[in-house]
Amino acid sequence: MKAVIILPTYNEKENVHKLIPLLEEVVFPKVENHEMAILVADDNSPDGTADEIREFMKKWKNIDISQGPKHGLGAAYIRGMSYAIEHMGADVVFEMDADGQHDPMKIPDFMKKIDEGADMVIGTRYSGGGSIPANWPPQRKAFSIVANIFVRTVFTKFSIHDWTGGYRALKKEVFLKEKKELSNFKGYIFQISFLHKAIRDGFTIAEVPFHFSDRKLGSSKIAPVGYIIEVVKFVILTRIKELLLGSFGKYLVVGGFGFLLNAIILKIGVEFFNLTPTVANLAGAAVAIFSNYNFNNIWTFRHHKITSPKQYFIKLLHFYLTSAFGVIFIQTGTIFLGDILFGKEGYFLYFLIGTGLLLIWNFTIYNKFIWKKKSTQ
Repeated sequence: MKAVIILPTYNEKENVHKLIPLLEEVVFPKVENHEMAILVADDNSPDGTADEIREFMKKWKNIDISQGPKHGLGAAYIRGMSYAIEHMGADVVFEMDADGQHDPMKIPDFMKKIDEGADMVIGTRYSGGGSIPANWPPQRKAFSIVANIFVRTVFTKFSIHDWTGGYRALKKEVFLKEKKELSNFKGYIFQISFLHKAIRDGFTIAEVPFHFSDRKLGSSKIAPVGYIIEVVKFVILTRIKELLLGSFGKYLVVGGFGFLLNAIILKIGVEFFNLTPTVANLAGAAVAIFSNYNFNNIWTFRHHKITSPKQYFIKLLHFYLTSAFGVIFIQTGTIFLGDILFGKEGYFLYFLIGTGLLLIWNFTIYNKFIWKKKSTQ
């Protein structure tokens, strides 16, 4: 395979002067069975970065440059990756800072992970021996660490340890799949969004730990404080949209229909047949559970649809047992306690409270046991 190291630059003349010879003379010879190249994605640097690169191009024929206006890191990478794939024949592209903060000696480890089957490899500062500079100011350490914990928690993707880092390698298929959805994102959000979409689409992710170093030359272009609100907004809104338009949203629709069935039968049982709220709710729940099972199977979890007649009835039994536990101990239990403590008059309010608790219980259990996703590891 051909791998292209993409170095986004803006006024990085001094840094590329040191980094490129290191890549060519020290790092690339350590990479076995792959053709290595460099592409500098320069944002029309006024300091002569492009002139420096053209001098290197005379010495090493595996170096190229792509120039364009300064529209942020995301735009530079999209331009660079497109150029590397279309004009340099790249099978793998790297995201790598030109300022020396990403350890170039880890490149062979990234390629090894690619050889082992990974579609995207993340350089991680927060697991397996990775680290950040000890002399960073407390506020920068806090932002970096807390931002990653926040993203991992909201997306519930705890196996990925470094969401905001910019040291990565990925197969061209990953970029081509996600390219159209990445054009509006910048900085940390570009990195978070790219990784999130790759995970969403089922690409295999691996990690390589490394020590993140302080830049030695030039000035940092990162403004962490300016990104905090944007990162929080992007992650929360993305997660809400994902839940509402994904399986959880469908689950809510199915559950809403089941809720109506349950509520109607509860009302009829109490007000027309003079049943106790507990008994009437159990009858309604039995009908709602059967409805929920079938609609969830053919719609909510259709990608894991149960088609075998034998499995259908086995899973239906499991569904009833798990749902019954929630109905009896959570939903009906709430109604029972409300009836005993506050009187029958408020039975429908108790029903609503119990149903809310039941909603969370059921979705968790259905995902883990009834329509469990097969492991990709």
